[in-house]
Amino acid sequence: MKGYIWNEKIECMSQDEMRTLQGERLVDCVERMVTSVPYYAAKMKAAGVEPGDIKGMDELHKLPFTDKYDFADNYPFGTFAVPLDQIVRLHASSGTTGKQKVVGYTHGDIDLWTECMCRSLAMGGMRKNDVGHVAYGYGFFTGGLGPHYAIERIGATAIPVSGGNTRRQIQILKDFGPTILCCTPSYALHLADELATYDTTLDDLKLRAGFFGAEPWTLEMRAQIEQKLGLHAYDIYGLSEICGPGVANTCEYGDLLHIQADHFIAEVVDPETGAPLPDGEIGELVFSSVTKQGTPLLRYNTHDLTRLTTGTCACGRTTPRMEKVTGRADDMLIIRGVNVFPTQIVTVLLKFGEVEPHYMINIDRVHNLDVMEIRIEMSPRFFSDSIKEIEHTERKLREEVASATGVSAKITLVEPKSLPRSEGKIRRVQDNRKLQ
Repeated sequence: MKGYIWNEKIECMSQDEMRTLQGERLVDCVERMVTSVPYYAAKMKAAGVEPGDIKGMDELHKLPFTDKYDFADNYPFGTFAVPLDQIVRLHASSGTTGKQKVVGYTHGDIDLWTECMCRSLAMGGMRKNDVGHVAYGYGFFTGGLGPHYAIERIGATAIPVSGGNTRRQIQILKDFGPTILCCTPSYALHLADELATYDTTLDDLKLRAGFFGAEPWTLEMRAQIEQKLGLHAYDIYGLSEICGPGVANTCEYGDLLHIQADHFIAEVVDPETGAPLPDGEIGELVFSSVTKQGTPLLRYNTHDLTRLTTGTCACGRTTPRMEKVTGRADDMLIIRGVNVFPTQIVTVLLKFGEVEPHYMINIDRVHNLDVMEIRIEMSPRFFSDSIKEIEHTERKLREEVASATGVSAKITLVEPKSLPRSEGKIRRVQDNRKLQ
């Protein structure tokens, strides 16, 4: 079944009309943030920019950037533009200092998010007679509830499976007959590889489309997913700070993702200078979520690397498109769809007197699932202790790392002074997933 356009008025709007609409919403967002969000009002003042200086899109570049540190500095609710009694839901993702990036949603924000997700699912042709199997995690992570609400608004049937328990997932895929799969691309491949283990073949499945995101993945992975699961794989992009999944999505006519530009103004900037780059040049992706009520953001630097293109797509949409994101310009790791920072691991290590803050992180992909091993030096006085005590410490470290990052990891304690040292910046992460 081919995709269709959910909101033709917006998705097929002329570029001039879209730019005018974006300008109006930008001006409104600036006024709201200056009057209601102290941290951004201070940024504007420091940059010498008055709200009246912003008259439309031509002045967008004058506004100061926001980034992940603004969430840490204003934790938990200092980024909110409305009182807490207007917030109906909280989501959060990993932060840089152990503090989560907390995002507040009003009723209007939930409606906006659902609208964007409906547009995305329509690109894959989801209609009322479809059944959507949602294997993204539910909870603070936005991956589960985003598609769930849109599936219900379309009038299709949502199966809120959430993540994990592969045996149960395959049983549901086989017995309930879902036609749409929503999960991370690595988990989709894992499901495909495990079908035979549970006496299941493609003939037992009814899947025809899947929406995969929350982690970088390659075109080669997409081809594998399509071949192994017998469906058409769509790339869905989003991040909690901006909205969640549904910020952008591929259609059936290529690898570029359509951005919901009426809500999310996209720029690509030079990673070194912050200067805006023209269409076609690769740089850091920056979003202004100008219609968000709870946690609007202006010029939020995602540090995702991509490039933009404009023009009418073969599907008929005129919205700007972005290239698939396969890397980041900063030090954040994405493990099974969860953002992880090495600083979070250091925070855990400093709690344990049995180990030193010397570590190495190794990331690999085993059976199409991301795995992380952290090798940590024992302190000299602990090195001679019994195997039983070492295993106890490894177990406690494993629990603490999982609690701090949201990701399970293998912990291996090694002898003192066995890991590399450097007077300068040491490379503590080895990523063997070979994203190309």
